[in-house]
Amino acid sequence: MGFLSGTLSFERFRIDGPALKKFGAKHIATLERFAIGKIVGSTPEEALVGFVGGRHLFDQEFAAEKNIVDDCLHCGVRIDTNKIPAALRQAWLAIELAPLLEDNPHGRVTKAQRQEAQQAVEARCEAEARTGKFKRLQQFPVLWDGRENTLYLGSSSQAVVESGRELFERAFDLKLERIGSGRLAQAWAAEAKKLKQLEDLEPTVFHADEPGAHAAWLNREGAGLDFLGNEFLLWLWWSLEAVDDTITLADGSDVVAMLNRTLTLECPRGDSGKETIISEAPVRLPEAHHALKYGKLPRKSGVMLVADGVQYDFVLQAESFGVSGGRVKFCEDEENVESVELQRIAGLRGLVDTLDLLYGKFCERRVSKAWSDDVKQMRRWLQREPSKDRKPAA
Repeated sequence: MGFLSGTLSFERFRIDGPALKKFGAKHIATLERFAIGKIVGSTPEEALVGFVGGRHLFDQEFAAEKNIVDDCLHCGVRIDTNKIPAALRQAWLAIELAPLLEDNPHGRVTKAQRQEAQQAVEARCEAEARTGKFKRLQQFPVLWDGRENTLYLGSSSQAVVESGRELFERAFDLKLERIGSGRLAQAWAAEAKKLKQLEDLEPTVFHADEPGAHAAWLNREGAGLDFLGNEFLLWLWWSLEAVDDTITLADGSDVVAMLNRTLTLECPRGDSGKETIISEAPVRLPEAHHALKYGKLPRKSGVMLVADGVQYDFVLQAESFGVSGGRVKFCEDEENVESVELQRIAGLRGLVDTLDLLYGKFCERRVSKAWSDDVKQMRRWLQREPSKDRKPAA
């Protein structure tokens, strides 16, 4: 059942308001009230979004013993779409217009005739939609962590995630805020009392001959400080390769890190496109360093973290801080916990806590005076020839 089995994939949302101490019957009743089978659209083609029990597409059973695990609520969100393909619409319109074109002088249809043909097509689309031939069902898991006041939506599709977010806000009367790299940096800065330093930040120019560093993929309203996600992955790459693969975190613990499995890089100016490298250690390959040398920035990377005897493997999307393909491997002692479900939730929390502490380490460095020295060293590192030997920072 989603977060309780298999790999972990999610985007995070902070719930505005006090943390929830306990889930109960009223939450189960809300799931039932907004279940997918009880939601009716105004037209056959309207997308429907509702809750499911979480076990499969047609699971409409909700119960405390099934959907409440300790201080978490677990279920699924199903999205039903029933849209007629655009190619079919165009074909049916052409069929409706064909006899009119033959009968009319000059081979043209009037405005009224075109409107009549379009109405006929809409009627046919509605009839075809009612048959269910074009219906598509998809579901994704959801975990509401009451203790951490966080909602995890288990999808990497922005459209799907937004649909789930809107459903939760409407059903439970919540206000949700996406936890991307920019928002996470703000939360760290607020706790560290360094908001002013953070708000003054601009994207780093990692290549001295570049006129600026604003990424094309962030040229949209609301991007804010999300550029820090790309800088975090680049800083982590440099730190692991040029300094040490063990990093001491703010709580005094150490984390051993590695970038592995997959790496996606993109030109921030939009000049040379995007490339994805699949390998056991993609950051070691010459093509990865070549891409960095010519100005590309990491947008997604596989990450392995080992902290407190637990190994976390996942793929991190830089700007959204979305996680996909996550796996948690406990030491032998942890495998004997009473509940596998509780262990899964503990693993999810451990992954998020470790990742956030590591990102906090970067944020602390980013707002400090030492960042300029790091950038100088990173510029030299970017321009050197790739080497398998890690070299200490100057």
